[in-house]
Amino acid sequence: MTTPYDQLDAWIDAHFDEEVRFLQALVQVPTDTPPGNNTPHAERTAALLDSFGFEAERHPVPESTVREHGLASITNLIVRRRYGSGRTIALNAHGDVVPPGEGWTHAPYGGEVVDGKLYGRASAVSKSDFATYTFATRAIESLNAQLKGSVELHFTYDEEFGGELGPGWLLDKQLTKPDLLIAAGFSYEVVTAHNGCLQMEVTVHGKMAHAAIPHTGVDALQGAVAILNALYAQNTLYRDITSKVPGITHPYLNVGRIEGGTNTNVVPGKVVFKIDRRMIPEENPEQVEAAIRLVIAEAAATCPGITVDIKRLLLARSMQALPSNRPLVEALQRHGEAVFGESIPTSGTPLYTDVRLYCERGIPGVIYGAGPRTVYESNAKRADEHLVLEDLRRATKVVARSLFDLLS
Repeated sequence: MTTPYDQLDAWIDAHFDEEVRFLQALVQVPTDTPPGNNTPHAERTAALLDSFGFEAERHPVPESTVREHGLASITNLIVRRRYGSGRTIALNAHGDVVPPGEGWTHAPYGGEVVDGKLYGRASAVSKSDFATYTFATRAIESLNAQLKGSVELHFTYDEEFGGELGPGWLLDKQLTKPDLLIAAGFSYEVVTAHNGCLQMEVTVHGKMAHAAIPHTGVDALQGAVAILNALYAQNTLYRDITSKVPGITHPYLNVGRIEGGTNTNVVPGKVVFKIDRRMIPEENPEQVEAAIRLVIAEAAATCPGITVDIKRLLLARSMQALPSNRPLVEALQRHGEAVFGESIPTSGTPLYTDVRLYCERGIPGVIYGAGPRTVYESNAKRADEHLVLEDLRRATKVVARSLFDLLS
């Protein structure tokens, strides 16, 4: 006897080439962030959705607000599919990505398919789940079944800079208030918690001088070195702080960018560097920030003449697992095992994501979508990012089956 799950699987198989073409079209529109000119991609996405009969509401963030955050343009999209009275399930994926960088052997915006893999920036994280969620929704509608509730597609464009102008904007403006959320992730586990992230810009001030008479200046680079050594010493100590969440180990710190000085023959008068401090769910973000500021101040005090300015760039809180996420977890695990032929565990991830913004407002959420077992395998944020197309096919089936259960 044919079940609704069989029918969903068959529809997805029959439309899979179309799903791949949809993803290729999304990958082929660059969304490098920075500079973050992402409205063109939103418009392209809306046009593609319209061809399926899905009306995409456009919610542009004011230009002045976008530029204050260091970006160029953001238009977030909401597609509302109402089937009857009942709960609303939101599906969120982000379209903004880091620039491709060097080392690619496939065109970063080509969407080329080779040996069952689709290559391109954001093919795995997370334009893939624009496709997963769109085609899962189309699949459940193909059944013409009596469903209870609604599905909302949230396609947003501010994950790389923290999400406040993506899901944060939609939620703050009360444009949406779903009951449950599934957000972009990978197919082999259901993520229920993730790290937080503190990003800071540290400006070290000294006094410029001619390199022939360096004693007349104050070397900002020497001050920066003292501060960096102190921070790296803290990074070693973080290994002794362990998380109880499976998949998350310990806090860590990364210095991702540094610049300063004016010329080879000038004592540098200013050095600027940016740090990224990942926080495990058990840590208090305010306490973490205060501790970092103290380490910097104490290190700077060892260098006479040095002053320091510290600017917080981002404070993304960790995602905490809400007990009310059980319906999502159970549905995804049940159908994940049926489709993949293996048990799908729950886990935490060291990443930080937009999902925290929903959970902070009491909306139970999980992370699940198309992709490999690990970020590393996907080459996300590295050259030759790619998606195994079979993972896309199977994740679409799992999400469609889960939506059918949750809305039936």
